[in-house]
Amino acid sequence: MGKVSLSVQKQFCAECSLALRRFIGNLDGIEAVDVGNGTIDITFDGSKISEERVRHLSRDSIEKLGYKLLNEE
Repeated sequence: MGKVSLSVQKQFCAECSLALRRFIGNLDGIEAVDVGNGTIDITFDGSKISEERVRHLSRDSIEKLGYKLLNEE
């Protein structure tokens, strides 16, 4: 199991947080999506989805919601 942690410019509003959880969380191989104070932690099954794919889809989703990604840990 892998984990990706992302930092965003500001805290997600409730609706955006829910939208992000639904979109990313419904992908095959995603185990959990935790959205906190300006951070997003995504736990995934590496045998079903690559870390690179998780990062790419997450980054796209975050930017489509109007948030800016600060860094990728």
